[in-house]
Amino acid sequence: MIVVVDERELVKDGYTSLFGREGIPSTGFDPIEFGEWVASAADSDVAAVEAFLLGQGDRTGDLPRAIRDRTMAPVIAVSDQPSLEATLALFDSGVDDVVRKPVHPREILARAAAIRRRLKAVANYTEIGAIRVYSDGRDPEINGEIFPLPRRERRILEYLVANRGRRVSKSQIFNAIYGIFDEEVEENVVESHISKLRKKLRKKLGVDPVDSKRFLGYCIDWK
Repeated sequence: MIVVVDERELVKDGYTSLFGREGIPSTGFDPIEFGEWVASAADSDVAAVEAFLLGQGDRTGDLPRAIRDRTMAPVIAVSDQPSLEATLALFDSGVDDVVRKPVHPREILARAAAIRRRLKAVANYTEIGAIRVYSDGRDPEINGEIFPLPRRERRILEYLVANRGRRVSKSQIFNAIYGIFDEEVEENVVESHISKLRKKLRKKLGVDPVDSKRFLGYCIDWK
């Protein structure tokens, strides 16, 4: 999920709409509301955020360090002022990157992915046995062949691989895939997506790499 922070409703609504077209859940905050949320939100909610996009607001400059107290997710600032001083001030506030408007949501996603790679010092993919999962939105591969998946199933596989060897709950998967503020979709839809994903993996691999335990959640760890 992408969190957009800007005091202008039109800007927040515009970005959340654009991210939605790319199949990426997002939500918008006023800077003051966001400051309160990031300080008090549950760890699982904060962990569901893939990147923070900071725009205009009187208190925006205080937010990067508040974010960093809770998570290492990329913080990208959108600048309306094409000046060196404004850009340097944003970096001084603690953001990871600065972009100038207009900027396409795909560029923001690509920059966020690049920041995550630098932070983790890893390649843009993760391999579990014959499965290779990319962090840039490409379809995964199995035994070197493209393994096309619908967007939701692909993102679930990406989330499971990112948390390999660790159990994640249905709620955590839902928050990561649909966003923590989506009230129009029932959480149980995750079970349907996972069931379809597991059938496809089992057919391709001959085994089911996803282990599930009632009340404990899901885990992928296959060699």
